[in-house]
Amino acid sequence: MKKPYPPIYYSDYLELEKLLTSQHPKSDEYGHHAHDEMLFIIIHQAYELWFKQIIHELISVKEMFAKENVDEKNIGIAISRLRRITVIQKVLIEQLNVIETMTPLDFLEFRDFLIPASGFQSYQFRIIENMLGLNIENRVKLDNKNYYSLVSDEHQKMLLESHDSGSIFEAVDKWLSRIPFMKNNNFNFWDHYKKAILEMADDEREIIMNNPSLTDEKREKQLKMSEETREKYVALLDEDKHNELVKKGERRLSYEATLAALFINLYRDEPILHLPFRFLTYLVDIDENFTTWRYKHALMVHRMIGAKVGTGGSSGHHYLMQTAEKHKVFKDLFDLPTYLIPRSSLPELPEELIKNLGFSFNLNNKE
Repeated sequence: MKKPYPPIYYSDYLELEKLLTSQHPKSDEYGHHAHDEMLFIIIHQAYELWFKQIIHELISVKEMFAKENVDEKNIGIAISRLRRITVIQKVLIEQLNVIETMTPLDFLEFRDFLIPASGFQSYQFRIIENMLGLNIENRVKLDNKNYYSLVSDEHQKMLLESHDSGSIFEAVDKWLSRIPFMKNNNFNFWDHYKKAILEMADDEREIIMNNPSLTDEKREKQLKMSEETREKYVALLDEDKHNELVKKGERRLSYEATLAALFINLYRDEPILHLPFRFLTYLVDIDENFTTWRYKHALMVHRMIGAKVGTGGSSGHHYLMQTAEKHKVFKDLFDLPTYLIPRSSLPELPEELIKNLGFSFNLNNKE
């Protein structure tokens, strides 16, 4: 059977002529050829191509989780696409090793030609941050300006639209908040969980008290830390305290979403909870990988320009170090291990609850 499609040439399909003629070193334009500027351009163009692919994946995941009811089959698809992002991120991190084959002296040959252009103006990366759900209040400002004010009017519009169109963080919060299986008429999981964590805290206190190797000073210090952990456990189950922490900016996930995420982590071994657990884990992986990339980028910049100001006017590696620390999106998920307890201490779920566990619910299912 003859295929209904005309033949296509490899170079035409990839538009290689356009792609391979898109490198225009400024050093050549000004008559001061700098060999390493070609590498600098290609590295950053490659980053932007990968950013485009990441945006492509995030759009699909956001669409799946923005619905009132999340199709169970879509969770597996979303996981595969988030995993793809994590693999791409490893490439982004490794590309820093390529650019570091350029020495600081090599960079100085063309650096002044780039001012005031800067990676800060990568609107695609800012879109990625918005799509994930980076809180605008948490953004590190450059010269006390909003992140979108340093790009063109066209790109400002794109950034503001991406900020206003909802994020994966918001969609995941709503999805987790709709999961109602932790309480029914005959079983309140959190009553059993509270009992288990208080017993564990009592055991920990007893171990500290009876440890003969501790000095009085160290014992007092460990007892204080143990009490602080106990208070965190109890506060987790207090909705009013949780909402106060949200207002202070110390937490972002809603109370219901936080408890659902914790439940999924605690009972990840239940087959029906394994995919949601992997999904949440990949969100943390993506956050961690971007943190690693920002940190290694900061180290590379420090190595390349020392204490100089960045081409875009930032404080160079100091600014990048700040973003590595403050631009996490899913910090609440990072904090969940604080509240984990050993499998041996987990409350045993009733058979009815295990039987009724599910991925997606609507409002009618809650009753």
